[in-house]
Amino acid sequence: MSTETSKETLGFQTEVKQLLHLMVHSLYSNKEIFLRELISNASDAAEKLRFEAVSKGDIYEGDSDLKIHITFDKDAKTVTIEDNGIGMTRQEVIDHLGTIAKSGTASFLSNMTGDQSKDSQLIGQFGVGFYSAFIVADKVDVFTRRAGEAITNAVHWSSTGEGEFTIATTEKAGRGTRIVLHLKEGEEEFADGWRLRSLVRKYSDHISFPVLMQKDAPMQDADDEEGEKTEVAAAPEFEASTVQPRCGHAASLTLKMRTTLSFINIFPTTSPIR
Repeated sequence: MSTETSKETLGFQTEVKQLLHLMVHSLYSNKEIFLRELISNASDAAEKLRFEAVSKGDIYEGDSDLKIHITFDKDAKTVTIEDNGIGMTRQEVIDHLGTIAKSGTASFLSNMTGDQSKDSQLIGQFGVGFYSAFIVADKVDVFTRRAGEAITNAVHWSSTGEGEFTIATTEKAGRGTRIVLHLKEGEEEFADGWRLRSLVRKYSDHISFPVLMQKDAPMQDADDEEGEKTEVAAAPEFEASTVQPRCGHAASLTLKMRTTLSFINIFPTTSPIR
């Protein structure tokens, strides 16, 4: 585990605290939108890197294969969304995740209608989609390193969504952002491959980058400390799988069940929802 330095605790601006409260309590019936918003943000990060690479080719750091990973841990009750896009610096993390200046929070709050369906569509328009993570998570950890920054200059942001967040300097080998959601009690349904996969198909057919989806690991026998046979999850494997767009709507999905992880390639059919 890398050593964290320059750790500090900061408070959310008033509007952000108000937003977190309203989002958790007013959009609960549409809680699954958190995955739509986080995938959309990951796609935006990849697009920004690709744009910046036009003038700075070395910013790819030898890895121009842009993609998004979605994994889960049933035992730990976590869901992780990770991209190898542009990433963020420490100041960018503070600006985007802690203050109104960059988040568009005030504009979102003033446009809320009280209609959960309509309000859930406003989230992306005002750039506050990240906060939807707190609808299903009681803690969110963000690990990020901006492309071009040193491995030792990565950032760890963490919050329970209750008024403040911590931020620290850490290490991260790959550029981009990894978001870990610690699911609330009762939200374990999202730590499931089929549930997550169905949400990707439902909401993210517009994403122009491959999404690597984790499947439930098959069980295999192993000996415990007393020599008794127990079942443990097999190590994950990868296999390419194809999603074909269908008339601009949700893509059809073909999965090969013999592997633990598979690619879901979602081709662009509409403009990204932001």
